[in-house]
Amino acid sequence: MGCMSRQRGISLIEVLVATLIFSIGLIGLAGLMVMATRSNHGAYLRTQVIFLANNMANRMSANSVGVWSGKYNSSGYPLAVASVDCSTTACNATSLAARDQQMWSSQLRAFLPNPQATITCGGTTSAGYNPTAQINFRPPYGGNCNMQIQWSERSAGDQASQSNAAAQIQTFTWEFQP
Repeated sequence: MGCMSRQRGISLIEVLVATLIFSIGLIGLAGLMVMATRSNHGAYLRTQVIFLANNMANRMSANSVGVWSGKYNSSGYPLAVASVDCSTTACNATSLAARDQQMWSSQLRAFLPNPQATITCGGTTSAGYNPTAQINFRPPYGGNCNMQIQWSERSAGDQASQSNAAAQIQTFTWEFQP
């Protein structure tokens, strides 16, 4: 009588191979999650930059005389500006610009890693320049402003771990009329 052997259960080698394949899949999934997290953070920082740029442009729109006078022009944002309080006393255009710069500088430091910003408004020294005569014109400021914001951002790519840890400088440039 022939003896037929039946296999019952799973051999240890099959279990080890299945565990290896499952582990490789989990490592790949973990890598995708890390890259997705970095990409999400990069998108968050870009959203913050847009918010901050619009915030300062709105502040500048509310202080046309300060923009005409060149009070917002600076290549050294975030600035270390003395505290100005316009909530209890009325501020003139210069004081309001200093307050706006103070608030925006603190927002830059709070929302962006290693921020640097520049605002340059041109067209303020044209012949016949008279801010009070131009108040009723739309837009009230006849020149253009250029805003540039830079910040550090980690790479989201799949490069070697040494270069991946290095921060890349990102730049947002905007030409606008306040």
